[in-house]
Amino acid sequence: MTTQLTEILRQRAELEKAIEGMTVCDQLRRTAEESGDAPAYADRGEDGTWAGPTWSQARQQALELAAAFIALGLVPGERVAIMMPNRSQHVLADLGAVHAGGIPVTFYATLAPDQVAYVAGDCDTRFAILDGAAELARWEPILDRLPEVKRIVVRDATACPSGDRFLTWDAFVSLGRERYAAEPGKVAERIAAIKPDDPVTLLYTSGTTGNPKGVLLTHHNVMYECQAAVNLGTIAAGFRWVSYLPIAHIAERMFSIYLPLSLAGHINFCPDSTQLIGMVGQVRPTSFFGVPRVWEKVKAGIEALMAGEQDPQRRAGVQQAMDIGRRYVESSQYGRTTPPELAEAFRQADEKVLGLIRGLLGLSEAEVVSSAAAPLPPEVASFFAGLGMRIIDIYGMTETTGAFTTNTPDAFKLGTVGRAFPGMEVRIAADGEILTRGPLLTPGYLNLPEQTAELIDHEGWLHTGDIGRIDEDGFLSVVDRKKELIITAGGENVSPAAIEGLLVAHPLIGQALAYGDRRPYVVAVLTLDPEVAPAWAKARGIEAGSLAELAAHQDILAEVEKAVGAANERLARVQQVKSWRLLPVEWTVDSEELTPTLKLKRRIVHAKYADVIDELYVA
Repeated sequence: MTTQLTEILRQRAELEKAIEGMTVCDQLRRTAEESGDAPAYADRGEDGTWAGPTWSQARQQALELAAAFIALGLVPGERVAIMMPNRSQHVLADLGAVHAGGIPVTFYATLAPDQVAYVAGDCDTRFAILDGAAELARWEPILDRLPEVKRIVVRDATACPSGDRFLTWDAFVSLGRERYAAEPGKVAERIAAIKPDDPVTLLYTSGTTGNPKGVLLTHHNVMYECQAAVNLGTIAAGFRWVSYLPIAHIAERMFSIYLPLSLAGHINFCPDSTQLIGMVGQVRPTSFFGVPRVWEKVKAGIEALMAGEQDPQRRAGVQQAMDIGRRYVESSQYGRTTPPELAEAFRQADEKVLGLIRGLLGLSEAEVVSSAAAPLPPEVASFFAGLGMRIIDIYGMTETTGAFTTNTPDAFKLGTVGRAFPGMEVRIAADGEILTRGPLLTPGYLNLPEQTAELIDHEGWLHTGDIGRIDEDGFLSVVDRKKELIITAGGENVSPAAIEGLLVAHPLIGQALAYGDRRPYVVAVLTLDPEVAPAWAKARGIEAGSLAELAAHQDILAEVEKAVGAANERLARVQQVKSWRLLPVEWTVDSEELTPTLKLKRRIVHAKYADVIDELYVA
């Protein structure tokens, strides 16, 4: 046994001892006992004020909702579908189902009715918790295909249909309060029967490569992930958080549900992501997470403001301060030392410029900001480093209970996703694929034994499907998706993500897709950033009433041509984009080019714009 493996196993044993026998229910009880008066969840009312339960009250409500589920006939192991925005009722319904021995399944709110029917049928859903009219519109057309669904609870009483199958949230809460007061022992029996290896949730992948797959995660998976995060110090006790990404996404689920249980965090819910900036400004979170697309949009917004600044002296001052911030953050990477004179220059730049900009973003109190779901483009990380922000890039997947590698505030390298979690093994296979093994791995996909066997081999290594490399200090870099690598007609392997990252580095370009599989060269399909493009055009006196008009304007096309040329200068000849097209549309979740977690659905784009791609090889 190698010294490295011995250390990994020592770390694993230490973590296992800390969570021995623990379930999520045990952790909630402990937090309610130790931090009962601390705020747990908060929703913003119509008057702009925030209100929600303490940890003691949150546990009481979870126990009462568990009693309601039991009263409605939930049997241990049955699935409870939840389709609600980010709000306290979502999390409380989830915890209530868990305490009753059920398995909550958060559905992405963007699923079409047929997709809802597929997921609900696949996991044999017996109960559904819906928010209101929008969610009912996705369920009612297919309810006749789901006779197994016993009861449907609707939060918005005004939208709740009549009939024995439906129940308002208020009636559900009242039922639970009455039943728990009368027979608390029934809930206690259910909790006592839950074991660490029992499922705590079932999450469906967002379906970038076909039908979504149900990923089972256990109480032990979640408790190990939380304990590892605590040991690493990547998030502080009592952290203040804004929950806005779909709770079906493993990262938001960890931050909104499970990590707060271990650290008595305070979660402020943002049910509408268009209100995110305002809510962040109000909450002033101490930690913040965004997928790369979120960081790209924040960067684009700042650049749009800077583009509109008419005073060249002020623009130069900001750029000078950002240059100092960038050099300071780069100097504080693992293995480097910050010169005293740079530290002092940063202190002054931060006090006069950079801190003010972070304050405008609502992130002045954020001690840790992080990113995951896909590699953060280097230009984005560098931009925020210019604001004095270390974006801690982490790496994982639903099948690994979220992160299994991470940078930390004390040990990070820009352009990497950090080092392995304590007790987790990570290695690179002969073909470059990232493999991992350890306590965070899912027991498998629901009803899919063959796919589970493909995911986790006979030696226990999970195959991520990503290509990566590990440096001499153990920091992992993710290069691309294994199945998304372009193999040109000349047999060259090309990473589309590397090309796309350079293309979207220009603020005008919102999204990019590089294509070239079995073709003689690489081409690209591009869209404009809907926030930056109008501001960029206005600053140059360009009049346009729509994104489509901007996409056809000669000045815009000329600037995009320069952006493509700049990207090509940084690419090998075989990677360079030989032809491109700027589309007159924006890619969104609703238009189906993006997943709910804002990843590019390559298969959809390939099919939707097949004629455009073909034309690029004729031009």
